[in-house]
Amino acid sequence: MKEDVAKVRTFAIISHGGAGKTSLAEAMIFDSGATTRLGKVDESSSVLDFEPEEIKRKATISSSVYSFAWKKQPFTLIDTPGDFNFIAETKTSMQGGDSVVVLADAVDGVRVQTEKVWEFANEFEQPKIIFISKMDRERADFAKAVEAVQNVFGKSCVPLQIPIGAAESFKGVVDILSGKAYVYGGDDSGKFDMKEMPSELADMANRYKEAIVEQVAESNDELLEKYLEAGELSPEEIQGALRASVISGKLIPIACGSGVGNKGIQPLLDLIADCMPSPLDRGAIKGRTTKGDAEVERQPDPEAPFSSLVIKTVSDPYAGRLSILRIYSGTLTPDSTVLNSNKSAKERFGQLLRLKGKSQEPIESAGPGDIVAVAKLKETVTLDTLCSERDPIVYPAIELLPAIYSLAVEPKSKGDEEKIFSSLSRLMEEDLTLRLQRNDETREMILSGMGEIHIEAVVDKLRRKFGVEVNLKLPRVSYKETIKGKTRVQGKYKKQSGGRGQYGDCTIEIEALPRGEGFQFYDKIVGGVIPKQYIPAVEKGIAEALQEGPLAGYPTVDFKVDLVDGSYHTVDSSEMAFKIAGSMAFKKGIMEAKPTLLEPVMEMEITVPDDAMGDIIGDLNSRRGRVLGMETKGNKQIVKAQTPLSEVLKYAPDLRSMTAGRGMFTMKFSHYEEVPGPLQEKIVELAKKEKEEKEK
Repeated sequence: MKEDVAKVRTFAIISHGGAGKTSLAEAMIFDSGATTRLGKVDESSSVLDFEPEEIKRKATISSSVYSFAWKKQPFTLIDTPGDFNFIAETKTSMQGGDSVVVLADAVDGVRVQTEKVWEFANEFEQPKIIFISKMDRERADFAKAVEAVQNVFGKSCVPLQIPIGAAESFKGVVDILSGKAYVYGGDDSGKFDMKEMPSELADMANRYKEAIVEQVAESNDELLEKYLEAGELSPEEIQGALRASVISGKLIPIACGSGVGNKGIQPLLDLIADCMPSPLDRGAIKGRTTKGDAEVERQPDPEAPFSSLVIKTVSDPYAGRLSILRIYSGTLTPDSTVLNSNKSAKERFGQLLRLKGKSQEPIESAGPGDIVAVAKLKETVTLDTLCSERDPIVYPAIELLPAIYSLAVEPKSKGDEEKIFSSLSRLMEEDLTLRLQRNDETREMILSGMGEIHIEAVVDKLRRKFGVEVNLKLPRVSYKETIKGKTRVQGKYKKQSGGRGQYGDCTIEIEALPRGEGFQFYDKIVGGVIPKQYIPAVEKGIAEALQEGPLAGYPTVDFKVDLVDGSYHTVDSSEMAFKIAGSMAFKKGIMEAKPTLLEPVMEMEITVPDDAMGDIIGDLNSRRGRVLGMETKGNKQIVKAQTPLSEVLKYAPDLRSMTAGRGMFTMKFSHYEEVPGPLQEKIVELAKKEKEEKEK
């Protein structure tokens, strides 16, 4: 029924890492009565951070979903990772929410990562509540945190609650509109007494109340007229306009409290119930037909055709694949057949499961706003649409950030390569930012992700779930070799050892080509000095030899060869002889044509706070980087640069260190460039040593 959907609240909790998202979520669940014990991240008793990798790091790596009831209203929260290493997990799971609770730290304020996930919420048009967390921590400063929030996110962010005390003396919150105070005891039970607002907070409360009334009045012409005439609005008018203002995004309420101390949580839950949207408030969800030729939409109605989006996949070697989906329309029941409209594949499942952190419970039906899980779907992966076969729809897939950090993966036990590949492929079903590829030039298996911690966590999962042990190391850089000059050389292969001999003779001209042109071969033989059937053999000999250049054994590129002369023997010549002759001519000619090394250069976009700019530019210069441009965005600077890959193999942890975790970057291949002379010598010397060691 639509009346039931109107009560549903589905929201994601987002912010930078360490702001207290999981602690807040644990307190919400506990205060609702869904758990009998307040889960603590530091004590490894969290019902949301339950993966061994999360317990080890005391941080959220994988989004968790928990459904519970608050004052008989169905609530579903999504606890998301805050670390940039797991940002894709945050973005995909955020799609499951109708709104977000954004944490700002009472000590540290707003970090770059919070700004990034705020952008995601804007992309999904999700209304927001800001919760200033850690009010019980040393140096907690509510006014300073509010100022930081308003500086970054604008003046539409207005406190609806203010704290009673701070740090050790923090004991509760005041609801500004009602003037009531929630006063808590010294423990984390969440028990409170309702009292009158302390008199010393009256001035602050009145100042903020004025700001709230002004904001909500501006959302409605009639209210604005009344406010300008009478100078005030009734509590009912304020409450009605407040909800509309929050849902439209014109006003963003600020609440406060402590998740670990379990203070200020109930008024936050009430605020979510009163002001955050239901699926009905969010309205119709837009998608496209399976052919992609027209836009269609689904109303959040239990009677509408079923449609949903898979926001997460959990891969288990024993239980199989668990698909977690957000229902947008219709009703889903167990033992159903649905259509994966992305792949035009029918999927059948048995049980329908409600998620409660690490556990699940079977349910008989689910409707709009619900997040549920089904097991063992064969074709379905994250971001696929599951819907009614009769009325198919495809929901658009979000754009994910590219992987920025790579490590070479090698098995600890010989012969495990295939097992590594198949196991990592399973983990890639869970994690859309993971990339696995084989670099044919360096003969390495390269695992790419969002950072060092991301890849380490993947390796931990690989060991735990699939029993595969691997070593990680920085990947070898794919250098290339080329020439800067031009030469003419002869390659002559003559071998006589009784009976039929071998004879091949060719003269070639080698010349440099512009960057990116590869290898080009031209037959300029006249008068049949080399028979036609032997000419492809010369080209093949050069093509094979160029795979291992003469300087450091890297492939040779960007040159052309003209086959201009040669000779042959009617009996002793063969394709093999001319192939060897071509190879000999190439090796000799390359050394005469000013050989040089090329290195891959990456295009980078680095986002950092203003105060880190000097360090970033200086660091880029020390890495042989070229700054292409800078632009200002709020209190952040975006630096665009080109830097050799060899200098930024460890840039992810280095940037985190330079900016105290406030910097972000993306990186993609740009082009190849010549390596400076002194560095060339080092690379060539190192290649020779490696070759000698292999030959021992």
